[in-house]
Amino acid sequence: MLVTFQSKAWGSLTMFGDVAVRLLKMMGHSGTVPGALLAADIPAALARLERELAAVEAEEKVSHRTRTDDEDRDAPPSVKLSQRAYPLIQLLTAAARKECDVMWEEGNPMV
Repeated sequence: MLVTFQSKAWGSLTMFGDVAVRLLKMMGHSGTVPGALLAADIPAALARLERELAAVEAEEKVSHRTRTDDEDRDAPPSVKLSQRAYPLIQLLTAAARKECDVMWEEGNPMV
């Protein structure tokens, strides 16, 4: 599943569904698709997302230190959740600055 986020302040952004739902839940949303955030709710959701991502980043550092060298060599390169969240953070930041709502739905960008 793909989830497409859209805001008049930014345009559209499409993410893998599992990542999108996880990020929505980190923002304090239920994770339902489709959904929306009103402009007034975006700053709090953005702040919560950034706090949650910082906590995940700290956990990833601890997890990385406990792996053995053999596990690191055999593991495929991974993309950090914070890297996947970056475009959504940019969209939310622009929406907060311009006081625009953010909507999301499954699949292709909204027309």
